[in-house]
Amino acid sequence: MSGLDRLAGVLRLRPGAPRPQNLRNDRPDWAGKLTQGKAPAEVPGLLASLYSLCGHAHRLDAQMALQAAQHGDAPVDAAAARTLQHETLCEHVRRICLDWPAALSPAAAPGATRSLQVCPSLRVRDADPGDTRLWLQQHLLAMPPADWLRGWESSPGWWADWSEGSPGWLPALARDARLAADWPVSAAAPLHVHADVASLHQLAASLRDTPSFTRQPRWQDHEAETGSWTRVNDAARPMPATPWQRLGARIAELVRLSLPDESGRSGTGWLAFGARQVGPGEGLAWAEMARGLLVHHVILDEAGRVAAYQVLAPTEWNFHAHGPVATALEQLHPAQGALAQRRIAALVAAYDPCVRFEVEAQPTQEERAHA
Repeated sequence: MSGLDRLAGVLRLRPGAPRPQNLRNDRPDWAGKLTQGKAPAEVPGLLASLYSLCGHAHRLDAQMALQAAQHGDAPVDAAAARTLQHETLCEHVRRICLDWPAALSPAAAPGATRSLQVCPSLRVRDADPGDTRLWLQQHLLAMPPADWLRGWESSPGWWADWSEGSPGWLPALARDARLAADWPVSAAAPLHVHADVASLHQLAASLRDTPSFTRQPRWQDHEAETGSWTRVNDAARPMPATPWQRLGARIAELVRLSLPDESGRSGTGWLAFGARQVGPGEGLAWAEMARGLLVHHVILDEAGRVAAYQVLAPTEWNFHAHGPVATALEQLHPAQGALAQRRIAALVAAYDPCVRFEVEAQPTQEERAHA
C-alpha cells in the first residue's frame, strides 16, 4: 500500500462474496486525532485541507458546528448557501466530465474534456449563471436546462428518452453506460436524519456515545444511503432502482443548481444545510453536498478547545459493509468477466466514494481451507 493510500484509505471490493466479506473500507478517522486540543479558529482550515476533495463542504460544516457549539443556533447564511450551490455544481461537473468517461465510456473523453475546459463556473468563481446555463445547453444537455428539468420531474422515462434521442457526448455516454448500469439493486433507506430536530439530537447522541459510529453508521437499526437522490427537498420522489437512474439523478441535480433560486427546487433553494447546539459546548452541522449528506459533530472543553470531533461522510453510509453497494456486489461475480467489471465501474460511479477503490478476487477453495 502506498503512503497516500495509508493516509486516505482504500475501498476493497470483492464481487460475488457475501456481506460483510465483499467490501472493506479502511479509510482512517483522522478528524478526531488531528483536531484534539485545537482552538476553534484552527479547525475549519485544517479539515478543509485534510478532506481536500470536498474541502468547501468540510469547511462550511466545521464553521457551522463550531459556531453552534460556542454560540448556539444561527440563521442560515445566504452567502454560505451561494457558496455551497456553486461548489457542489462544480464538483458535479468535474465528476461527470472527468470520472464518468474513464469509468463508463472512454469514447466520450474527448468531448468531455473540451466541455470541461470551457465551463464558466470552473473558470470564473462569479460566473454569470446565464453563461453556465448556456454552457449546459450547448455542451451537455442539447436543450435548455429548464426544459430538461421539467422532463425529469414529469416523466419516469425521461432519462432514457433524452439519452436515446439527443446528440452530444453526454447522451452517448448515458446510452453506453445503460448497458452495464441499468440493473436492479436493492436501495437502502434514504438518509434523512436532518429532516427534523428530534432526529438531529438522536444522531448527535449516536456520535457522542458510540466511538465506532462514524466507521459503520446505521440509522434506526438499518443501513441507509445518501446522494443527490436522497435530498430532503425531493423526499416524495421514489428511490432509484438502478445505478443508471442514480447517474441520472446526479445530472438532474447539476441542472437544478444552475437554475434561478426557487425554494425546494433549484438554485440556492435546493441543498439543505444547517447547524444546532445539541448540548452545552456541543454542536452538530450538516450539509447536502455532491456525494450526499456530510455531518460534523464537535464537543468543546471548558477552555473552549476541541475535546472531541467526528466527521460522518457519505462514503461511510454508501460503502457500509452491509450497505447498498455491498448488497449489489453480492449479485456480481468475476466469472461474468467484462460485464461484471463494467457493472462495478457503474456502481462506483453512481455512489461516488471519496477514496480510491480496488477490486479483489474471491479466495480460492484452498485459501478458504487454510483460513
